[in-house]
Amino acid sequence: MGEFKEYDQYDGLGLAGLIRNGDVSAEEVCDAAIERIERINPSINAVVTPMFDIARQALTEGLVEGPFTGVPFLLKDFISAFKGVPLTSGSRSCRHYVPDYDSELVKRYKASGVITLGKTNTPEFGLLGYTEPELFGPTRNPWHLDRTPGGSSGGSAAAVAAGLVPVASGGDGGGSIRIPASCCGLFGLKPSRGRTPTGPFFGELWQGATVEHILSRTVRDSAAMLDATNGPDSGAPYVIAPPERPYLQEVDRDPGPLRIAFTTRSAVGGDIHPEIVAATEETAQWLEKLGHRVSEAQPEIDELGLARSFICMYCGEVAASLAELPKMLGHDVHRADIETATWTLGLLGRVTPASEFVRARWKWQETGRVMGRFHESYDVFLTPTIAQPPVGIGELKLKPAEEKILQLINALKLGRPLKMSGLLEKIALDNLARTPFTQWANFTGQPAMSVPLHWTSDGLPCGMQFMAAIGDEATLFRLAAQLETEKSWFDRKPGLTG
Repeated sequence: MGEFKEYDQYDGLGLAGLIRNGDVSAEEVCDAAIERIERINPSINAVVTPMFDIARQALTEGLVEGPFTGVPFLLKDFISAFKGVPLTSGSRSCRHYVPDYDSELVKRYKASGVITLGKTNTPEFGLLGYTEPELFGPTRNPWHLDRTPGGSSGGSAAAVAAGLVPVASGGDGGGSIRIPASCCGLFGLKPSRGRTPTGPFFGELWQGATVEHILSRTVRDSAAMLDATNGPDSGAPYVIAPPERPYLQEVDRDPGPLRIAFTTRSAVGGDIHPEIVAATEETAQWLEKLGHRVSEAQPEIDELGLARSFICMYCGEVAASLAELPKMLGHDVHRADIETATWTLGLLGRVTPASEFVRARWKWQETGRVMGRFHESYDVFLTPTIAQPPVGIGELKLKPAEEKILQLINALKLGRPLKMSGLLEKIALDNLARTPFTQWANFTGQPAMSVPLHWTSDGLPCGMQFMAAIGDEATLFRLAAQLETEKSWFDRKPGLTG
């Protein structure tokens, strides 16, 4: 056997099948992945911590039997701990932090048979819908190197889109799997709250908003990995009903005629790009032709109130995380160690009353009940994944004047006056206007997926989001597989244009 030149022509299960049948060795597959990372990654900055020696050592110790035996894999550099490898969370403050344990989800990834080749770029503490941390610099979109791959799982998405690996991990607390999936032309599913484990230390992530899973080029890879990783771990705060059958079997099942509602109206105001509106309407028409019952409708939800509740949670979680860092790191954390906007969020979190935080959580619970009733009438809710095509690198960062104002506020500890001014809320709402559709599923715990069904006139991916009732990933996988069969995207690959 020699060089494996066909590496990027297979998805994860396809590579595992070749290895299992002896058509190619795991070592050859690993070498092919490393060669692509070394050749392509300098252009996109997706992999920030290579683990090639660890990967080769794992191969010498013997392959783990699982659905993805020998398949190259990348791990998002946030939340998921891999023993002995830095977990920077995209922050200067954590650049030397090395966990001495594997998180439960990493254990399950390992048990699936994957060979982890590195960690991928993420914004500081996974806070943003674009991936430009000061620690590592921006990750670039393989479809157009001047554009963002989205975030916060932007490094993972860019790596999969560029063919570095067939699957990579991500986490989704407000759209952080689905947004980069849309920006990079990938399939990205956020599972239901509680579907994948958060141990060994956490019960919920971001008040239950965040769930981890993967980004992939095929629906079946996502289904197979969820089969390998789903289920509660020891001490889980609640247990969601297990799937009726393996998700990989759902990929081969007809979804039947589904009741599908759709909307193109932004949840927080702001314009939706005309091509994205047209793409959503085209998707609705196409679904009708496939036999689904489609109508324009949306739930009656206090959308602006929800957005404000998200900002409240956001600030509170950042404040708590910054307060916990010294304990985790073993030394004090200073303002210079943290990006300006992140420090400001923590400042706001420290002056936010506990009652306001609780009311924000009540808003989420209220919304979950509204969506539960909505899904009594509709099986699936269709929206665009994001409101605009991938924006330019640097376009969403703080303007120099905004940065200076926040630096002054941080230095003078003016959290309360800033909160009263509404300045940060305005900046946050302006950013949420770019991604107004994804947060609902995080508030309610519902599963939601971005499916790469359209490309803009200038060749940028445009995902469509589908939400189902909590616990109903099966319907989403069946529908996604039908869409993949009808409009395959696997062979549509970026040319790494500048």
